[in-house]
Amino acid sequence: MPTDQRPLDGVKVLELGQLIAGPQAGAVLAYFGAEVIKVEPPGRGDAIRSWRKLDESGTSYWWQSIARNKKSITVDLKTEQGRSVVKQLMGEVDVVLENFRPGTLEKWGMGPDIFKESHPQLIFTRVSGYGQTGPRASQPGYASACEAYGGFRYVNGYPDRPPVRPNLSLGDTLAAMHAVIGVLLALFGRTNTGRGQVVDVSIFESVYNMMESVVPEYSAEQIIREPSGSTLTGIVPTNTYLCSDGKYVVIGGNGDSIYKRLMIRAAREDLAKDPRMADNAGRVAHEDEIDQAIIDWTTQYTADEVLQQLKEAEVPSGPIYNVEDMFADPHYRARGLFERVEYPQGELEVAAIHPRLSDTPGRTDSGGPTLGQHTDRVLKDMLGYNDAEISALRADKIV
Repeated sequence: MPTDQRPLDGVKVLELGQLIAGPQAGAVLAYFGAEVIKVEPPGRGDAIRSWRKLDESGTSYWWQSIARNKKSITVDLKTEQGRSVVKQLMGEVDVVLENFRPGTLEKWGMGPDIFKESHPQLIFTRVSGYGQTGPRASQPGYASACEAYGGFRYVNGYPDRPPVRPNLSLGDTLAAMHAVIGVLLALFGRTNTGRGQVVDVSIFESVYNMMESVVPEYSAEQIIREPSGSTLTGIVPTNTYLCSDGKYVVIGGNGDSIYKRLMIRAAREDLAKDPRMADNAGRVAHEDEIDQAIIDWTTQYTADEVLQQLKEAEVPSGPIYNVEDMFADPHYRARGLFERVEYPQGELEVAAIHPRLSDTPGRTDSGGPTLGQHTDRVLKDMLGYNDAEISALRADKIV
């Protein structure tokens, strides 16, 4: 039975850095119960606060999602006194999560080595474009460049057109998920060894991790996987097909028995029984013929009609959704994929974070905090500062 307890209750995380990869990892950890303390520069805060569409207060809607459940404190890391405050906080948490350019924290005297003796249980999770070592380590690594370097952009698109990107920072989100995996592995490892460790996550390697069989195929036979539009090289049929109402549907009919059901539903029993197409290798050799037969069928019906017929035939298929479609779909609602948060202008729905846990599920408790909302409380509770000391820091514009 679900409880109020969450799997990361009691874990303290100090989040340093801005923008997407590190903060998205922090959002996932906070969703599942970690106390995530986000350090922001005084006055302006994380750049995500002002990215994309803004509400009436000048704060992005994105902020309410990526900063959910977090505590915000302001500290000027460009000052010696500000770095001293943050180093004290590092000594009080389980996990440091940072996405500065490699070498930045070492330059400030805040790298993981200084905690090996004073705080050996600390897990130091580092997210960067190209990793902490190697010839490219010091280069700036935005998701766009790292998606290309990691191999994703090359295979994404059509053979006769320039490589394309999805309208998302996919590399950042993949890096965030790898950072979360790294934190969880390190926490589990700490229960056995009693010691923390450094988790080194790069955006390009997170993309590279998604390359499936690209590496072994090249190693064995020097095969370079090329872009293939809406198909998947070497697996047939799986494609996007136009319907009579101008909409597209995705059909994955590549299992042997599924293929037969698909062809029978498409009134092509001859292809269903054709021995040349009985297995995937044969279907790959006749991909154009199979795809044309499916298109000839789908263009006779609307997308809804095609999907209904394929549902009856037990052929995997689906519509291509935009966000308006998601909001209107009862399955999304039944699965609890939207959660409400309060923000200065009212209420807002944000995406739930998965996976779904039966007994200790995550949840959204609050939207993104206002800038520095928790500075005083964190400095008092974690470091024992008094009002006079905090006032002095504020007067010097340290917090």
